[in-house]
Amino acid sequence: MAVRYPIVPNRITVHIGTPSNNGRNISVPFVDYITNVASSEIYPTWPRNALIANIYAIISFTLNRIYNEWYRSKGYNFDITSSPVYDQAYTENRSIFENIENIVEEIFNNYVVKNNQIQPYFTTYCDGRNKTCNGLSQWGTVSLANQGKNPLQILQYYYGNDISIFENAPVGDNTQGYPGYEIGLGSAGNPVLAIQRDLRRIRKNYPAIPDINNTLGIYDQETVNAVKEFQRIFDLPVTGIVNKATWYKIKYLYTSVKKLSDITTEGLSKDEVTFLYTDKLEYGDTGIEVEYVHYYLDALGFLDQDIPRLPTNSIYNDNTIAMVKAFQQKYGLPVTGIFTYSDWQVLKNTYNKILKNIPKEYQDFASTLYPGYFLTRNMSGDDILRLQKLLLEICRKKKNIPGVRVNGTFDELTEKSIYKLQSLYGFDLNGIVGPLLWRKIVELSEENN
Repeated sequence: MAVRYPIVPNRITVHIGTPSNNGRNISVPFVDYITNVASSEIYPTWPRNALIANIYAIISFTLNRIYNEWYRSKGYNFDITSSPVYDQAYTENRSIFENIENIVEEIFNNYVVKNNQIQPYFTTYCDGRNKTCNGLSQWGTVSLANQGKNPLQILQYYYGNDISIFENAPVGDNTQGYPGYEIGLGSAGNPVLAIQRDLRRIRKNYPAIPDINNTLGIYDQETVNAVKEFQRIFDLPVTGIVNKATWYKIKYLYTSVKKLSDITTEGLSKDEVTFLYTDKLEYGDTGIEVEYVHYYLDALGFLDQDIPRLPTNSIYNDNTIAMVKAFQQKYGLPVTGIFTYSDWQVLKNTYNKILKNIPKEYQDFASTLYPGYFLTRNMSGDDILRLQKLLLEICRKKKNIPGVRVNGTFDELTEKSIYKLQSLYGFDLNGIVGPLLWRKIVELSEENN
């Protein structure tokens, strides 16, 4: 499993002006942005502890905007604005103060958290003279520092004793939440888990949305029904498919109902950001994710001689690295031998393209190739027909496997056969056909042929 902790981005996109004006977007190193805002809003002559407390607030406020994709979920293509009315004061090409710059460099990847929550806390603040607010007073921090309070004590004075500083957060590229492709029936992975989690919470405020019981990260009919109702409620095209517009509308509602961008936040726990699928696989890793990668690479190697077909199992070993490197080299990815989420998307997309354009010399094998998505109850189409024909071959040979109707619909009889196969051959009992079970079904259908 992978815990999705917030990442401090190397760079952020700042919109010059208010959100809806026609100002430019500029890409700025995160450290430079924080230094600029701090130099614009606070005085370098203030006590060091006051400066540190204010800079923590600036960092945490910024990361809260980025982590919750506050503006992107509203249809904008930037992370934060330069307007202090909406966000914080950022002034292009302004001079900066050396002592402020030094503090930022020391603490830029530390931020404020509340209780045992994960997200950077929404550290709202104001100057404390011209404007007061339910948050930190910038001028008030000076008085508290002069009383001998340290930065954490100053922050706790304004935000409560249950806040702390999360230190040494990971630093990396700023990645958007939307995975870059539409998610629909049969999709699987962390993006599906995120959608299901968000819809379950939104449902508490909008009970017309059907519940989702599946916790496997597989986009099933329950998820389709929940997405369709969400789309109806919020005037989106009712497709049951999560495209970019639906993804960010769900994100916006989830952030709103949990008040993630509010000082009175409900917050995110570690469990809520722990997902089944890891972001990368490397030497020594084991488990079903490794087996999935092996399946797809082997299938790709069957059709592409540039990808070696080597003996594999459930362990990420030297053979895996050789296959992954060949795949990365072929498709212009960083050749590391470490399999990342980006590699996974390219591999699946490549596999799906091959399925649509199978070379003539491989047509005889087309019926045995995994369709590239999870097959679940109530699906219909040619891929379900292929599955049922394979199951029919098995039940003819093995009388303990229930028979099926070859009708192109994943119905109750088909599901019973799948459950029986899962029970007999050590698969999870979920009635869902993924690549590994598909491979087993193909093997069993070809036995004694």
